[in-house]
Amino acid sequence: MTKKEIINIVYWVGFIAVALYFAYSKGWIFTNFESISPKEANALLQKDENVFLLDVRTPEEFAQEHIEGSTLIPVQVLSEKLSELQEVKDKKIIVYCHSGNRSVVASRLLSKNGFIPLNVKGGITEWKAEGLKVTH
Repeated sequence: MTKKEIINIVYWVGFIAVALYFAYSKGWIFTNFESISPKEANALLQKDENVFLLDVRTPEEFAQEHIEGSTLIPVQVLSEKLSELQEVKDKKIIVYCHSGNRSVVASRLLSKNGFIPLNVKGGITEWKAEGLKVTH
């Protein structure tokens, strides 16, 4: 095998690894939870009493704006605060952040610990883009 062929193989392996990591971080592959659109999340909140709305952003982001009725537990401390969610363990937990990345991390953690998370695709950014209300 020539040096050029080896470089090409390394390039493609690297490219595939980056693509897989990106897809994993977005929650597109290897997930054990469901992702839903903001409109689907809003519809669930309107009609289903067996849901809990969780914001995993920072306190500063939450203070600027949030979805009405949400509870703030930043993703950075979520693993330490799981005991606070025991009372909603049998409910679907709608999880959102700013753009959908932190909520994927939170959804993976929740699912691993026996909760039923529903990740909001695109986070509060997509929520607002779809014309849904936020509280300031």
